[in-house]
Amino acid sequence: MIVMPTLSPTVSVRPDALTAGQAEKSILCLDLAPQRLRLTLLDPQRRMVWLDEYAQPTLLTEESLLTQLPTLFGDHPLLHYDQFQQIRVAVNASAFTLIPNELYRKEYASNYLTLMRGHQPPPNEIASAYEHNEGFTVVFGLDRAITEFVGGQYPLQPITYVHQASTLIRATQPIDKQEPETQNLFLHFEEEFAFVLFREERKLRYCNRFGYKNVQDLVYYVLYVADELGVDPDTLNVLAYGEITPFAEAYIALSRFLPNLHIGSPPSGLNPAPDLADLPEHRYLDLQGLCLLS
Repeated sequence: MIVMPTLSPTVSVRPDALTAGQAEKSILCLDLAPQRLRLTLLDPQRRMVWLDEYAQPTLLTEESLLTQLPTLFGDHPLLHYDQFQQIRVAVNASAFTLIPNELYRKEYASNYLTLMRGHQPPPNEIASAYEHNEGFTVVFGLDRAITEFVGGQYPLQPITYVHQASTLIRATQPIDKQEPETQNLFLHFEEEFAFVLFREERKLRYCNRFGYKNVQDLVYYVLYVADELGVDPDTLNVLAYGEITPFAEAYIALSRFLPNLHIGSPPSGLNPAPDLADLPEHRYLDLQGLCLLS
């Protein structure tokens, strides 16, 4: 018999009170990964007024967090509401690609993923897409179980599904405009994964995610990308986000080759929420980007 661990928030910042009427005027944002869930509520003043984070202990179970969502949603003081202005769900599926808008055709979405993978998608996958205002569409694989669960929870609600790449692309756009440099490399760290985005002359030039098992692999890949992009690591402005601190082994190793590496600032477009002021803002870039999506 396998006993599932009780799921409790590792981070929880909540308002003293929230009514169903307030929820109806706000946007629910869910950042869903196989072993992690982050959620926030964006109020009409564009403030993140609620932030919960749940993490599945991978050492105790290999089950996806999705298996515990029915219990979590049923007991949660925010998620049990059935009316929101809008619901946005971000997933970090491994299969995604960027297609120029002039070449994108909705009926070929699955074909794009097949070409990217080199094989047919799994039967439980839905080819989904999100169009950006920067001239391209992010096509990604969406687990059918996610759409069935979220759609079942909120059957009358408008739900937008996006890939984590879209949230980071959206978040880095205003940050890039705030930076004085015209070449900016963005690194977003997760456990054993990292996103690399490069913006030049205020345009996205590169976006990819890669896995790594050790710091040496991470450093090699980042420097390889810099070389392929033809940029000088010694002068490149590099902004770090996600699961990283200036004291982390990965940060220290990268800073030896990237002297202008620093923790990045949050994007503009969201108003500060006093209750969240003590949280490290750089850690939630993808969630901030999800809030900024239109």
